[in-house]
This record gives sequence, C-alpha cells and structure tokens, in this order.
Amino acid sequence: MLESSADGQRLGLETSQGATPSGVQDHPRFFAGFLTSPQIASAGLLAVADVAAARYYQQQLRASLDPVVTGNGDRLRFESFSGCCGVYARLDVLEPGLDGGEVGHGTTNVDVNNPLREALSRIGSDDPLHLRVGPEELAVTTLDGPVVEKKVPLPDRWLRGFAEAQVIAAGFDLRAELPAAEAVRFLRSLPRGGGRGASGGARWVVPSGRGLRPSTRPVPGAVCLPGPERLAALQRVLRHATALRVYGPAVTAGAAATASAWEAVLPGMRLTLTLSPDASRGFSGEGGVLDALATDEAGEDAELIAVLLAWEPRVDVADLAASSGLAPERVRAALVRLGTSGRVGYDTAEAAYFHRELPYDAERVERHNPRLRSARALVAAGAVTLGGSVGTVTAEDGHVHRVRDEAGVLSCSCVWWAKYRGGRGPCKHALAVRMVRRGDVPAERDMAGIEESA
Repeated sequence: MLESSADGQRLGLETSQGATPSGVQDHPRFFAGFLTSPQIASAGLLAVADVAAARYYQQQLRASLDPVVTGNGDRLRFESFSGCCGVYARLDVLEPGLDGGEVGHGTTNVDVNNPLREALSRIGSDDPLHLRVGPEELAVTTLDGPVVEKKVPLPDRWLRGFAEAQVIAAGFDLRAELPAAEAVRFLRSLPRGGGRGASGGARWVVPSGRGLRPSTRPVPGAVCLPGPERLAALQRVLRHATALRVYGPAVTAGAAATASAWEAVLPGMRLTLTLSPDASRGFSGEGGVLDALATDEAGEDAELIAVLLAWEPRVDVADLAASSGLAPERVRAALVRLGTSGRVGYDTAEAAYFHRELPYDAERVERHNPRLRSARALVAAGAVTLGGSVGTVTAEDGHVHRVRDEAGVLSCSCVWWAKYRGGRGPCKHALAVRMVRRGDVPAERDMAGIEESA
C-alpha cells in the first residue's frame, strides 16, 4: 500500500506480536534514528535486496523479495536468501553506523519492491537517511516522496536455509583479509553471472601475501569459491569497502567443495555473503541440523536455552553453559535446535551466535525434513538392530543396510551415503541408528533383551 506524507518518505510495515526481553509485545519498536553513512547503508540494503530478488540457479523462476530485519539491542541486522536459497546475505549495521536512536529488540520482515529500491538508489553522499522500525511501520525518510510496502509471509525454504546456514558457518574460521585495493582487484576479476552453470563449478583460492591466488585444487589453507558469480551483490558496496574478509572451514588435499563466507567491511557496517557448496543446491537441503533434530535431549535443552537468550547480539556458549548447567556441547546442540525455528543465527565476524525470532516452530521444520521423518518411521517400525559398532536397518522393501560407527562418525551401505559420503548430512538409516543408540526409542533386539531379563 502507498501512503502520502508531507514530511518525507515512509516505508510502512504492519508488525504482529513480537518477543522482547521484557516479554511479548503487540507492536515492538526496534529503532528510530539516522544512519551515519546513508549512501553506504543504502548500497548495503540494496545488496541484501539484490540477493533476495536473485536466482543464481534456474534463473527464470521467480524469487522472494522479503528481507528479515532484527533489532539486537546494539545493532540492526538485515538478512535475505536468494531465490535458489544458495546465497545468504546479511547487512549488520553496527552501533557506529546508527545515530540518534536506541536500538530495541525484535524481528520482522519487509517486502522491498521497486519504489523503495529507487528511493534508496537516489540517496547521495550528503543526503540524510532516517529509519524507524515499528511499532506499526518500518519508515524510511529521505528527501523524496513516501513509499509504503506490505509485509508478506516468509517462504518455508528460508527457514530451513537459516537453520542450515548457521550450522555450517559455525565451522568457519577467518582465512584471509584483503585490504581495499586488493579486494577491488580480486572481486572485479570474477565472472559476472551468465546462464545456468556459467561458473563451471567450484573454484579454490589460497591466501598469498595481501591477496588471493587461484588454485586448481583444494590444499591446506585454501578457501572454496563455489559459483564465483554469486558474489555479484558485493559490487554494490565495493567502492566503500575498507577490507574483504574470507571465511571457510579447514580443508585438506582432495576435499570436496565447501561453503564459504565473504565479508565486505564498511564504515559502521558489515555485508556478508555466504555461499552454499554448489550453485545448484541451496542451504535448505544440506542436512546439517538433522542430528540435533533427531535427539529428544537437544529439544529439552533448547527450551532451557531459549529462556536465557535475552536477545543478546553475541550469544556466548560458555556463558550459557554456566547459566544453564549444561555442558558446552549440549548448549551448541540446543542452539542448532533453536536455529531450526529461526531463533538463532551465527555471525562469522564475531564467531558468535545471535538471537532473532521468526514466526515458525521447530515441529514445522521437522515436517519438512523427509530424512528425519523416514528415520523416525524406521525406528518406530523396529527396523533397527544393534550389534557392536554396526547397526542393521531393514527397509520396508526388505533391503538391509549396515551402518558402521567409526569414532563417532557413521557410514552406511546405502546409495545416499555412497553418493554424498556424509557431505549433505546423515542418511535416514544412520539417523535411525543414532536415535536408537541414544536411547530415544529402543530397537527390537534391545527390547527382547529387556523382556528376557525381566
């Protein structure tokens, strides 16, 4: 809907109930104030909107246009996924980037359509930019006329993407930091889009001096660049960037393609793009959260940890462990569980989780994970038997799959594991065996032993 106003431009967003540190409020206000670098902030917001509007795979299909906005007490976060769910973008507007207003707590989402994009693109270096989020609108005031965009529902796939992206990013470390000149040189050397499969697959880069050099294969210290054209949104802020930071997991020679994160450091802000391991597959199918969803213990722990989150911009695992009385590994599992309902994200720059709230529940996520549903069905049907380090799973069609446990790492004789070798999370048979080993539901052999000893 559009509204007219005599005092400038307003983007209005109706917000429903929201969780805050003081409890649930009908219309929580997150922020009202100016942005200290309006032109840079506008470029960053447009970059997040670019990702939300893009599909880097199967480009002819329509994408969502619905970035998520979170107030974290000392910063504002703007997040989005590409339509193919293979790129996660986040603009963190930090305390130095905000002026004249106290940042509150809450999460909402706003549809960024052409009128707002045009207004943001016209902001000059000396133009003011005022932002107000809540209580019943998210208002952007510039020197132009008013615009009001309606809130629209988030797609389910984004919820799964939020969950998987934070699990993957938690395994990243800083691998390289390029100064501004090297960052410009490197990013401008990358391919610029094109048709499906234009990137020719994953590439690898290795830190070298103050820059990055390409590598034909993964080597220790290398970072995967899967689908380099998917970094195109960074071009929006390139001239404002003071550095480029690159994050990724530890790799060894011969490693498979991995996800990576690319962060443009801006005055008072950070713009981060996290890329899925392959341009043809999104974060929503990575399977990294399945282990946490498959244990009842993590679900119970998550209820306790949720009470202690308190909208912290930096969620410290050690502090939560001390406050809850849980071991750090159980806290991490609980955070993964909370991430499946969109309540937790991960900030690679600070190597810390952060709190957000989305209008979803973990049960809804479980319903959208077919491997998890299948594993629960196998356990319920008594299809799992245990024998030492080997678990046997008898499928409905009579096929027998053997799951081996080697130092806590499960492998399976099924086609799924042969194809992905654990690269996309556990198969349904490994999940079922893990559930039984944890004692969530006893296997048939275990039940027989209990009955004989009774």
